[in-house]
Amino acid sequence: MTPPRILIIDDDPDVAALIAAAAQHKSIDYIVAADSDAFFAALTPEISLIFLDLVMPKVDGVEVLRMLGKQTCGTPIVLMSGVGARVLETAVSLAKSLGLTVTGHLRKPFRIADLDAFLQPPAETKKAVRKLRDIVLRDDELTRALLRDEFVLHYQPQIEIATGEVIGVEALVRWQHPDHGLIYPDSFIARCEGLELISQLGSQVAARALSEIADLSGKRSKPLLLSLNVSAFSLLDLSFPDTMFDLVCKHHKKPEEVVLEVTETGLIRELTQTLDVLTRLRMKGFHISIDDFGTGYAMMQQLQNIPATEIKIDRSFVMNMNNRSDRVMVLKTIEIGHELGLKVVAEGVETAAHLDILRTHGCDIAQGYLFSRPLPPADFSIWLTNLGTTPSS
Repeated sequence: MTPPRILIIDDDPDVAALIAAAAQHKSIDYIVAADSDAFFAALTPEISLIFLDLVMPKVDGVEVLRMLGKQTCGTPIVLMSGVGARVLETAVSLAKSLGLTVTGHLRKPFRIADLDAFLQPPAETKKAVRKLRDIVLRDDELTRALLRDEFVLHYQPQIEIATGEVIGVEALVRWQHPDHGLIYPDSFIARCEGLELISQLGSQVAARALSEIADLSGKRSKPLLLSLNVSAFSLLDLSFPDTMFDLVCKHHKKPEEVVLEVTETGLIRELTQTLDVLTRLRMKGFHISIDDFGTGYAMMQQLQNIPATEIKIDRSFVMNMNNRSDRVMVLKTIEIGHELGLKVVAEGVETAAHLDILRTHGCDIAQGYLFSRPLPPADFSIWLTNLGTTPSS
């Protein structure tokens, strides 16, 4: 296996030397670049992590981010700067909007101890990202995948924070490609929508999840709530409520046991028709969850009109609650949700500190790697039997 290698771009030699010394201590190879020309000359597929300073002469870090975005760079990035925390946080948001992966940021001056969390380069993850970027998926492969039932589900538990009980699961679709292995939804959902295959995929996913949920629940006296992601296109189909109701009944389940997750941006598309579909879904007993809350636009104006039963705080805010602005977003969303009589679910809960903040402020449900990553059905059943409780603190 190729040893991990980091690339440092900083015009301050003392900072570059500090990072280099920390990397050397962990037997990690490193390259130091003092300007953008040297940086891009050194940026090869072997680089597993980038340390990028924002404030540099000539070409600054923001310009470098823009160029990395144009190159669809898949290498994780750590941003560094002595500017205010708010500027750093905004730069993180910019990088993410460019499709880049930011693992965190360092505010100067920092110590070697501050680097430890980042000097565990995710070589295998990055390799998988690059491999996926190199895959060219043909339209006929997607059609064939639906015909051959190549899409599978992984399940991530949802934990009631007050009790520590596992109360539900979210079904997350994956494509088990015969040649490329497991492919994640970011690589095929938009394509399915463009090819008008999304309704067929949604039906397959729902049918598979409804057939598997009984085995996932095991011998529990109370069935697990099943959360299913719904495309915005389904919200424009006036027959969708009846189709979904018939499918649930066919699998001997109740609509009250199913949560339909719709994205915030999808809700404001063709609002009149969307409200028609959502209202009928609620009348039939389905729960409605507003997914990725806080990432869309004009949602606050429409929230009072949507017959939702819960909102899910986007993981980007939860994972960055050490930033004041992200923490405010999380806490205000909890407050708004409860004032509107909604359950509040936090995604992306990765640490006990995250959980403590959410518990202190009354968040209802947590979901994230602190409990479990999404698992295939058999593995989830084992997890539920052995580890189905949340940390108490």
